[in-house]
Amino acid sequence: MRLDALFEDLESQFDALQDSDLYGEVADRIRAEVGKITVLDRLRGAVGTVVRVELTHAEPVAGTLSRVGKDCLLLEAERYEEWLIPVTALAAVHGLGPWAEAAEGAIAAKLGLAHLLRGIARDRSPVTLFSAAAGGHPVTGTIDRVGADFLEIAEHPLDAPRRRTEVYNSRLVPTAALTAVRRR
Repeated sequence: MRLDALFEDLESQFDALQDSDLYGEVADRIRAEVGKITVLDRLRGAVGTVVRVELTHAEPVAGTLSRVGKDCLLLEAERYEEWLIPVTALAAVHGLGPWAEAAEGAIAAKLGLAHLLRGIARDRSPVTLFSAAAGGHPVTGTIDRVGADFLEIAEHPLDAPRRRTEVYNSRLVPTAALTAVRRR
């Protein structure tokens, strides 16, 4: 009888060790996989979700996360506003679920900040630009051109069309200093 109890005890200890080894191995694998997830992966997993974004040089913005590019995100906020935000300008994002989406489509892989800024410039949409270069003050106007690492904005009031008589300044802003672009 005593030997039966001893064997049962040893078997249960052996089972517990195997379970703990398996648990440790699974936990290590999970940590390794989570370590590969990027900010963009987490954001892609939240497309369609209402989030609140804290920015480095602007007030927080809340809206529906509609798209994630290779280096930026697009939020649809109230009053038919679109916010184009470089990932480098993010300070924090609130309201993300637990999901991540690592698979990036062929189109999304090509659509980056410069490409989207060129689209806004082509549309001639008036915008409000937020950047570290502007000292925290928003700049309004129309994006005239977008280079490899900069944009040029013709400054004018939002309610006035871009006309030579309305433009009071032309400003070059490095895209590295860009915090956000708001378009209505």
